[in-house]
Amino acid sequence: MAVINRIAGFADDMAAWRRHLHMHPELSLDCHNTAAFVVDKLREFGVDEIHPGWATSGVVAVINGKGQGPTTALRADMDALPMDEKTGAEWASTVPGSMHACGHDGHTTMLLGAARYLAETRNFTGRVVLLFQPAEESIGGGRIMVEEGVMDKFDVDEVFALHTDPFNALGHFGTRSGGLMASVDDWTITVTGKGGHAAYPQTCIDPIPPALQIANAINTLKAREISAFEPVVVSLTQFHSGSASNIIPDTAELIGTVRTYSEEMRNVMEQRINAIAKAQELAFGVDVHIDYDRNYPATINHESQTVRAAKIATEIVGEQSVDANIAPEMGSEDFSYMLESRPGAFLFLGQGVGPSVHHPEFDFNDEAAPIGASFLARLIERNHPIG
Repeated sequence: MAVINRIAGFADDMAAWRRHLHMHPELSLDCHNTAAFVVDKLREFGVDEIHPGWATSGVVAVINGKGQGPTTALRADMDALPMDEKTGAEWASTVPGSMHACGHDGHTTMLLGAARYLAETRNFTGRVVLLFQPAEESIGGGRIMVEEGVMDKFDVDEVFALHTDPFNALGHFGTRSGGLMASVDDWTITVTGKGGHAAYPQTCIDPIPPALQIANAINTLKAREISAFEPVVVSLTQFHSGSASNIIPDTAELIGTVRTYSEEMRNVMEQRINAIAKAQELAFGVDVHIDYDRNYPATINHESQTVRAAKIATEIVGEQSVDANIAPEMGSEDFSYMLESRPGAFLFLGQGVGPSVHHPEFDFNDEAAPIGASFLARLIERNHPIG
């Protein structure tokens, strides 16, 4: 494994940064202390520009190379998840109800490690733009930064990101050209009837039967209306109604999610879920309200950038540890907005098989940080060669 010697030399520092971040998780856009830690490190490294305040608490930094060349952005997310930690680690979260269960502490650390090396060596042309973004797990800090004009302001040509992978061996890279992760849309359907005593249902308009009809019909959408070869997932994940066995409630609420890979299929699913739900108004005499929220689009890697990134990964870990044609996933990522704005690629980095991300026992493997930082640094040096 060809981890860059200089980066290997400060691996202990990276572990200390990561564990500090892990102990002090922050949620959504409220990553101000994390951002302050990042800014302090970037100043210590001697980067050329630091611009805080993007997407409320995001940080953008610039490292200039030697001479004219392209501008490549490297992104890391900083936010944690609203859950309690059960790792038992010495560096476990000190914030009740908040933990780094998706490895964003590791992502931030890997980008800081690459920044330290690149600021020291400057063995590249053009510029590197470092994007430390909040709110990947919630409202899409990546979307907000793009909408605020980060790609245009810093003349970004390409953009890349890494995500830890607890389902693969340490140092195993995985990616693919084209669709890598799905879009995500969330919906809430509220059925309103007329509550009353369960012994006298004729005096009520019961919202539960139409809600059950909606649930059953939505659950057949994929099986009976969508081709088996079309990547679509529709899941009803919550059903809320009632408070006692002798009360017919006023309302029933259904909540779920849709994952797809094409805008056409997103449209089809939204139209069909709306039609199914509204049809119950006439059938049962209830009122149906639908909130259908389109969230992250599909994460679509660009071919040229993905091929180059995979080639550079082989320099770090060897050809046998790089899979450039992994199966697409139905999870989602707000890096998708950045890939809509600029060409680039998103890659997974194995940290060793262990508890899944979003699990209370998940913890980023510090041994993966020098590998990821070396990849990001080599990516810049290979894409911005001197001479």
